[in-house]
Amino acid sequence: MRIAILTPSTEPRGTVSHALGLGEALCALGHEAVVHAPDPTGRGFFRDAACPVVSVAAKPVRGSEAALAGARIAEYLAHFSMPAACDFDVFHAQCSIGGNALATLTRRRLITGFVRTVHRTEVVADPQLARWQDRAIVDAGRLLCLSQTWAATLAAEYGMQAAVIGSGVDGTVYGPEPGPGDAALRGRLGLGGGPVFLSVGGFAGRKNLLAIIEAFAALHQRIPDAQLVVAGEASPAEPTGYEALCCAALERAGLSVGPGKPVIRAGPVAQADMPGLYRLADTLVVPSRAEGYGQCVLEAMACGTPVIVSARPPFTEYIAPGEALWADPEDVGGLGVAMRDSLKPARRARLRNAGLDVARAHSWAACAARHLPFYTALLQGPDPVAPPATGAAAWNITRMPSDA
Repeated sequence: MRIAILTPSTEPRGTVSHALGLGEALCALGHEAVVHAPDPTGRGFFRDAACPVVSVAAKPVRGSEAALAGARIAEYLAHFSMPAACDFDVFHAQCSIGGNALATLTRRRLITGFVRTVHRTEVVADPQLARWQDRAIVDAGRLLCLSQTWAATLAAEYGMQAAVIGSGVDGTVYGPEPGPGDAALRGRLGLGGGPVFLSVGGFAGRKNLLAIIEAFAALHQRIPDAQLVVAGEASPAEPTGYEALCCAALERAGLSVGPGKPVIRAGPVAQADMPGLYRLADTLVVPSRAEGYGQCVLEAMACGTPVIVSARPPFTEYIAPGEALWADPEDVGGLGVAMRDSLKPARRARLRNAGLDVARAHSWAACAARHLPFYTALLQGPDPVAPPATGAAAWNITRMPSDA
């Protein structure tokens, strides 16, 4: 099969990492999977991929998130308006942007339908973004989710059934053995001899960074040489002002920020350095309030790094007691206890071994194979294309911009 996979960005985000991992695994299984993304920088994807990729022509956009999403939908439509670009057996959207572009192509009878993976849904105030989120779900020919949690959400909120396909991690990239660049990365970040806690996702409310900062501040009083590394960047959808709250918390706690300081704001980290960063960290801290699956959790486990996760789905779906430390994301004190417990040698050894087992059970090959029946079902008999909507459902087409 020839499969077009659409992602929202070429940047290092969980959704994009998932799309690339899936595309590579599908190609290894003998299919031709091509990962697409709008690329306003012209730099291509954040990492080299062992599958074909297409950088869709895009321009930088200033303004609201809705303006950005609308522009990206239009750019996808412009790309796929060329018949050669539509020469695929299956179209698979990993986001609302790609889902809306494919929904419009389906309405125009340019494709027969599409598969949509819903990583998670968002509560959005902008009515246009809300309509686009809904449309990318309800117009899909087949729905997939990474976890049962989000499948249940779709059933409750949309009355639609989604299959659970999970995620994967590349054990040839993420592993526990030290790499040749680990020492240099330690030097660039200014990591000392104390314990290192890692958060991935930037200054993001969804990642609960404020709670991590407050728990780390208390721990730092007990262990002055401890360091917190915050890697990555928050998505544009993050609430305005959350970063300022985090910075204010750092200032109140007297935690300086910079290489070699108690808190290191690493920003986007080169993909080649991510396995080393996991290995250099003593603990990955992921007390997320909302998560699609937690790709960084699998990557850290594959590197032998103990993990703290929220004691709630989706983590509780694929992590058993003893495989990670649990924390209530609303309990800063409890999170701090988990961070201290993660440094105990005997517990670390157990968590390391258990985490490696979890990572080995999450191969990309198995995840890709779970997709194939849904691709085949769409090819054999997609649901009939819906007639033009009327009445309350008319926004599906009448409220969409003419170029989206």
